[in-house]
Amino acid sequence: MGSLAELHIVIVGGGIAGLAAAIALRHPNRRITVLERSRMLREVGALLSLQPNASKIVSKWKLDNFLQRTEPLVDRGFRIFDADGKCVRELAFETSNYGADRILYHRQDLQAALGDAATSEHLSGKPAEIRTACQVVCVDCEEGIVTLESGEKIHGDVIIGADGIHSVVRTAVLGEEKRALPTGTSAYRMLIPIENLEGVSTPEKLLDVCDPYTTMIMGHDRRVIMGPGRGGKLYGIVALVPDEKLTEKSSDSWVSPGSIEKLLGAYSDFPTWLHDIFRASPDIALWQLRDIDPLPRWVRGRAILIGDAAHAMLPTQGQGASQSIEDAEALQAFLAEVQSRDKVEAALKRVFDVRYERASLIQKFSREQAKPATDRATREVKLDPAQFLKYNCDYKGAVDWEYRQKRGVDKP
Repeated sequence: MGSLAELHIVIVGGGIAGLAAAIALRHPNRRITVLERSRMLREVGALLSLQPNASKIVSKWKLDNFLQRTEPLVDRGFRIFDADGKCVRELAFETSNYGADRILYHRQDLQAALGDAATSEHLSGKPAEIRTACQVVCVDCEEGIVTLESGEKIHGDVIIGADGIHSVVRTAVLGEEKRALPTGTSAYRMLIPIENLEGVSTPEKLLDVCDPYTTMIMGHDRRVIMGPGRGGKLYGIVALVPDEKLTEKSSDSWVSPGSIEKLLGAYSDFPTWLHDIFRASPDIALWQLRDIDPLPRWVRGRAILIGDAAHAMLPTQGQGASQSIEDAEALQAFLAEVQSRDKVEAALKRVFDVRYERASLIQKFSREQAKPATDRATREVKLDPAQFLKYNCDYKGAVDWEYRQKRGVDKP
C-alpha cells in the first residue's frame, strides 16, 4: 500500500454540500469527480442563509469573486411579530459577536457560484469535474466503487455521499435503507418579485430591502419566516402549517404546487397585510418537512456521508446549508495530509468523530425551535429564536472544535 501520485475523490451529489466539498478538497494531487443525477446543476427556487459559522469558513476559501455575483445581502437581524401583527422583539446581528455575518442568498445563485468555483482554473488545486445525468444505483464502500444506472463503474479512493435526504450512499454506509420521515409540519414557499409588493401596506420597515432583516410572524402552531434576497430584487417567504391543519396534500418534493386559497385559510387569523403579501406571489410551492434521527454511523470503508444525507434537519434555525459547509471544512482539515489509500478510512473516522455530536445537537435544536411559539391560551410569543445562536455560530472550524472536544469545553 504505497503512496499514490493522486487520490481520486468521488462526490455523489452536486448540491451545496457536494460542491462545497469539491471546493474544500481541491489539491494538486487530487482528482475530484462530482456526480449529479439531474441533467442540469440547478437547485430549487428559494432563499437560504449562511450563518456566521459557515460564513467564516467560506471566507477562508477566497470565493468573493464568485459569491459577489449572487448579490448577497447581509442580514441585520430578526424582527419578531405576534399573530396580531405587533412587533414584539428586534434582535440585531453584530458581526463582532460571532466573527462573521449572516448572509442571505438565492439558493440557485449560491449553487451556481459554488459550481463555478469548484471547476475554476483560478483557484488553487485541480478543478473538479462535474458530471450531470449520473444516477448512482449502487456503492461499494469498502472497494470505493460507484455504479451508475448506465452500468458504468467509477473507482474512487474516497467516496463522499452528498446526495440528500434520499441518499443512495446512506443505504450503502448503513447496510439498510434509512428514510427521512415526515415531521408533522409542511411549508408553503414563495418567491415574490419586490415590485409585486409595491402598494402593500405593512408595518414600518417590514419590506425595506435597504435594511434587510429576517421577519418572523409567530402564532401558536403556525409561523412565517421571510426576508429579501438577490440584492433586494426578491422577497422569500416560508409559511409553516401543521399537517393536521392542511386542507391539501403535501409531499417531500420542493416543486409541488400549493393553493393560495388554502394558504390564506390556514392563516385566516393572522394580519390582513400578511394575506396581501401572500397574494403578491406569482407561484406557491408546498413542501412536507422531513428530517432524520441521528444515524449510528456516517462512515464505512472509503465512504462518508455529509449534508442532508448525514443529518437532514428542520429549517427552523436556517442551519442546513451551514452544517454542510462545516462538513466540507472538516473533510478539508483531516484529509489534508492523506496521500495514500490506506490512510483514508482513519481520516474519515476522524471527521465523523468531530462532526457527529455537533451536527446531531443542531438537529435537536432545530426540532426544539419548531415547537409551539406561544402558550395555547395566549398569543404572547414565548419562543426565543436566539436560544441556540451562540452554540451554533461561535464555531471556528474542525481542528479547533476537536481541540475543544478533548477538553470538554463549549458544551451547550
